[in-house]
Amino acid sequence: MRGVIRSHFLLFLLVFLSSFPSSRSLDGDDYSETQNPAVLPGVTDLIHKRLSNLTTLLIKDIGSDLSFCIKNAQEDLDGAFNFSKNMDFVTNCIKKTKGDVTLRLCTAAEIKFYFDSLFSKGAKTGYVKVNKNCNLKSWVSGCEPGWGCFADGGQQIDLKNTSYMPSRTQDCQPCCEGFFCPRGLACMIPCPLGSYCPLATLNKTTGVCDPYNYQIPPGKPNHSCGTADIWADVGSSSEIFCSAGSYCPNTLNKITCTCFKLTTCNPNTSNQNIHGYGVMLFVGLSLLLLIIYNFSDQVISTKERRQAKSREAAAKHARETAQARERWKAAKDIAKKGGWQAQLSKTFSRAKSQRKTEQQKASGVGKSTEAPVPPSPKVAEQTSKGSKEKKKEAGDLTKMLHSLEDDPKSNEGFDLNIGGKNVKKQAPKGKQLHTQSQIFKYAYGQIEKEKAQQNKNLTFSGIISMATDDDIRTRPMIEIYFKDLTLTLKGKNKNLLRSVTGKLMPGRVSAVMGPSGAGKTTFLSALTGKTAAGCSVTGLILVNGKNEPIQAYRKIIGYVPQDDIVHGNLTVEENLRFSARCRLSADLAKPDKVLVIERVIESLGLQAVRDSLVGTVEKRGISGGQRKRVNVGLEMVMEPSLLILDEPTTGLDSSSSQLLLRALRREALEGVNICMVLHQPSYTLFKMFDDLILLAKGGLVAYLGPVKKVEEYFSSIGINVPDRVNPPDHLIDILEGIEKPATVTREQLPVRWMLHNGYPVPLDMLDLAEGLSTPSGSNPNNSGGAAGGQAFAGDLPDDSKTNVSKSKDLSNRRTPGILRQYRYFLGRILKQRLREGQMQAVDLMILLLAGACLGTLAKVTDETLDNAGYTFSVIAVSLLSMIAALRTYSLDKLQYKRETESGISSLAHFLSKDTIDLFNIIIKPVAYLSMFYFFNNPRSSFQDNYVILMALVYCVTGMAYVLAISFAPSLAQLWAVLVPVVLTLVANKGKDSMIQKYFGKFCYTKWALEAFVIANAEKYSGVWLLTRCKSLESGGYNLHDWKLCLIILIVNGVIARILAFIILVTR
Repeated sequence: MRGVIRSHFLLFLLVFLSSFPSSRSLDGDDYSETQNPAVLPGVTDLIHKRLSNLTTLLIKDIGSDLSFCIKNAQEDLDGAFNFSKNMDFVTNCIKKTKGDVTLRLCTAAEIKFYFDSLFSKGAKTGYVKVNKNCNLKSWVSGCEPGWGCFADGGQQIDLKNTSYMPSRTQDCQPCCEGFFCPRGLACMIPCPLGSYCPLATLNKTTGVCDPYNYQIPPGKPNHSCGTADIWADVGSSSEIFCSAGSYCPNTLNKITCTCFKLTTCNPNTSNQNIHGYGVMLFVGLSLLLLIIYNFSDQVISTKERRQAKSREAAAKHARETAQARERWKAAKDIAKKGGWQAQLSKTFSRAKSQRKTEQQKASGVGKSTEAPVPPSPKVAEQTSKGSKEKKKEAGDLTKMLHSLEDDPKSNEGFDLNIGGKNVKKQAPKGKQLHTQSQIFKYAYGQIEKEKAQQNKNLTFSGIISMATDDDIRTRPMIEIYFKDLTLTLKGKNKNLLRSVTGKLMPGRVSAVMGPSGAGKTTFLSALTGKTAAGCSVTGLILVNGKNEPIQAYRKIIGYVPQDDIVHGNLTVEENLRFSARCRLSADLAKPDKVLVIERVIESLGLQAVRDSLVGTVEKRGISGGQRKRVNVGLEMVMEPSLLILDEPTTGLDSSSSQLLLRALRREALEGVNICMVLHQPSYTLFKMFDDLILLAKGGLVAYLGPVKKVEEYFSSIGINVPDRVNPPDHLIDILEGIEKPATVTREQLPVRWMLHNGYPVPLDMLDLAEGLSTPSGSNPNNSGGAAGGQAFAGDLPDDSKTNVSKSKDLSNRRTPGILRQYRYFLGRILKQRLREGQMQAVDLMILLLAGACLGTLAKVTDETLDNAGYTFSVIAVSLLSMIAALRTYSLDKLQYKRETESGISSLAHFLSKDTIDLFNIIIKPVAYLSMFYFFNNPRSSFQDNYVILMALVYCVTGMAYVLAISFAPSLAQLWAVLVPVVLTLVANKGKDSMIQKYFGKFCYTKWALEAFVIANAEKYSGVWLLTRCKSLESGGYNLHDWKLCLIILIVNGVIARILAFIILVTR
C-alpha cells in the first residue's frame, strides 16, 4: 500500500507541475531580460490559467488505488493545489529568477524519484536516493536542502516526462518562497496550500536554517539558507506545516489565531480551548437531569390522581344510586301493603307533613291521642292546590307518590334513573361508553348490583346480563380426567408422581395437600403440561373426555405460581389491567374489561392499595399478603375456566386466606374448575373446599374425594381424628410419620386407597398389600367430586381416544393480536421507564462525566487523526450502553416466562422493549458528545459523530439483549465489560496483524473506530493530504467506507436482536 501511495502521489504531483507553461518558456526570459513590469502580469496570468486546469489534469491520472484516501478528487486536490486565489508566490519567483522559471521546476521523473525515496521501506526521512545530479561524484550546490539549479542547456525539457531526469548543474540558487527543494534533487516543487514555506534565516547560535531543520554545508561561505526541503506526513516531518496557534491563508503568510468569546488559545496549540462552553453545557444538563431525577414520576402521579378522583366520584355515584334504589323499593313494598303514607312522610317528604297539618286545621280537628286518619287523595289534592299553582309542572317524585295513592300495585314512576324497572333499557350499553367517567360509573353500578344480589343464586355473568340486557357471557367448562398419571426423572428412574387417578370437576374447589416432598406442585405441573425437560410423564389426561393436549386450552387456563411473580414497578391496578387487556377476549368491550378488573379488586380486598406500587427488593411496596393476592388476581382477571394455584395462601393470615378463598368460591359459581395446593389450612378454611387430593411421600394418592367424606373414609380404616384437632393437620402428621396409627402404616395408606377403589397395585408395592382388605363403607367417589378407578373407566366417552395437534387452539377465545398487544406493552413499559427516571438520569450523568473526562484526557493528535480519543469513546460508550441495556431483560425474566406461558405474544413483548430503548439510542449519544466534543474539539462535525455513536449504541444494545437473555445478571455484566474492551484491542491492531486480518472484520469496534477516523480524516486537506493518506493506509481504512461502516453497525444490531429473540423464545 505504501508503494501505491508513493507512485500515485508522485503521479498527481508531476501532473500538477506539468500544468506550468512549458510552451511559454520565453515568458520568464522576457521578464528577466527586460525587467519590464508590464510583462509580469501577463506572465503570471498565463501561469494562473495553467494552474486553473490542475484539478482536471490530476483527476484523470489518479489511479483507483489512491482513492482510498481521496473521496472527492476535485475537492481534495483543489484544496491542496488550487492557487487561483493567490499567485503572489509565483510572481515573486518570476521576479527573483534570472531566466526561465520552468527550467527550475521538477519534472515528472524527478517527482516520481522523490516520492519513491520518501516512501521506500527503511528510507530515512528527508533524504533522496542518489541520482545523476546528486551523487558521490557530483554534488552541486543545488543538491543541498532548500536549493535548486536550472536544467542544463541543450536538453529537451518536458515536465510531463515520467522517465527522463534532466541534468542540473547550472546557476544553482536558493529556492523561491512558496516552493520546497528536496535535499539531493536540485529542483523546485510548489508547497501545498495550508503550508508555510518562507525563505529560511540562519540561526547563528545553532547553525540551523529556521524555521527548518537543515544546516548550511560547511566550507561554503557563499551558500545561504533556502526554503523548505521536504513535504511528508506530519508524523515524519512537520517543517512546512503551519505552526500550532496560527493559520496560513497562503504559503507565504502566517497569522496568529484569534479566539471566540469564552475560549482560550494557548501558545503552540492547534485547537482553541472551548472548555468554557462545555462547562456551561455540563451545568445546564446536570440541572436538567437533577430535575428529572426528582420529578420523573410526577407525570404518572398526576394522571393517577386525576383518574382516582374520577373513579371515586363514580363509586360514590354508584353507592348513592344503589341506596336510593333500595329506598324506592322499600317505599314501593310499603305502598303495596297499603301503609305507605306514614312511612314516606317520615323518610322522604316534609311537604307531606305540612299538608297533613293543613288538612287537620281545615276539618276542625285539634290535637288528639288517636292516630290521624289518612286523607283521601282528593283532599290532599285540594290542600296542595296553592303550592301547585306556583309550579308549572309537578316533579317526578310528586307524580310517583300520586300514582301510588291511586294504585298501590302500579309500577308507574319507577322508570327514574335511581330505581325504575326500565333503567336497563335506558342505560347505555357497554360499547357505547367512551369517557373514563362513564366507564367507571358503569362498572361500579354493576358491582353494586352484584352486591345486592349476593344472597341469590345468580352467577356474575347473569347479573351483568340482567343489568345490561346483553346476552349472557358464559365461560367454557373444563373437566380434567387423569388416570395412572406418573412423572419420572429421566436417567434416575425415580418417581416424583405415581399412579394418580381421578378427575377435577367444573364449579368445584379442590385442595391438594400432603407432606413436603409428596409431589403437590409436581402434580399441578403435570396436569398443566409445565413439567421440566428432564422428566417424562406417562398416563392418560383427558380434557372434557377427549384426549387433547392441555396446552390447547392455555388461553382459558390460569396458573398461579408459588412465587409472587408480578411487576414491582407497576401499581396493583396496572398489573391487573395489563393481564386483563392481553388475555381477555378481544371482542369484549372496554367497559366490561374495566368491570372485570374492578370486580377482582373488590373481591380480593385490594381497593386500599390499588394505586400503590407492588414494590421490589430494593423499593418497599405493598405487604406480602397483598402481593400474594395480586399474584392470584393476575389470573382471575382473565376469567379462566381452569384455575390452578400453587400455595396461594402461603404467607397469608387466616382472615386474608378466607378472603381469598371466598373470592375463589365466587369464581367457582361461574363453573370455574379450581385446584390449589395448600399447607395445613385452618379448620374453617378446610371446610370451604369441595374436594381433597391427599398425596403421600413418593407422589402416591392417599385420598381423592369430597372433603365431607374424608373423615368417614379414614375412620373406616381405623384412623380417627381426635377431638379439637384439625383433620388436615392430623392426616399430614400421619403421612409424615409423626403420628403412627395402630391399624395401618403410612406406607400402606396409598395401597389401602388403591384397594378401596379397585385400582391395580404396582408390583413393587404388593408386599404392602398383605393383610389389607377393602374396608366396608361407601366409596367417597360415588357421591360426586373426584372419580376414579372403574367408575373413571366407565365414564369415558367414545371419542376419548382421539388426538388433537398441539398447535391447534381449542380455547375458543380470540385474544388481542400482536399489534394491540404491542400497544399495551408500549404503555406498560413506558410507565416503567418513567418510574425508573432516576436510574435513567444517573445513566446520562455518567455519560456526561465520561465524555468530559475522556475529552480532556484524550488530546487531539493530528498524526493519528485523533485515533486515541475515538478508541476511548468506543470503549466507554459501548460499555456504559451495554450495562444499562442489560436491565431491559435481566430484571423481568420470570415475569416474561409467566406471561408467554399464558399465551401473551413474545414478539409484541420484544418489539415494545426495543422500541422504548430507541429513546436511549437517540439521547445517549447526545449526552456523551455534548461533553466530549467541547472538551476534545475534534475536527469532524458534531452531526457525523452523533450518527456514528447512534449506530454504535444501536449495535451494542442488541448485543446486550443477547447477554441479558443468555446469562445470569452477574455473568452478563461481566461479559458486557469484557466484550467492548477485548474487541477494541483487536480493532486497534495494525492491518498487517494476523488477528486483525482474520477477526477484525467481525469486530463491531473496528467499524465504529473506522467510521470515526474517516469522519475526522475528511476534514484534513491541503498540506494534510499526505497525513490523511498515511494514517488511513496504516489502519487499512477507506475514505469511501463511512456509510458502509454505519450499515455494518446497524446490521450487527439487527442480527443481534434476531438472535436475542430466538434465544428468548427457545429458552
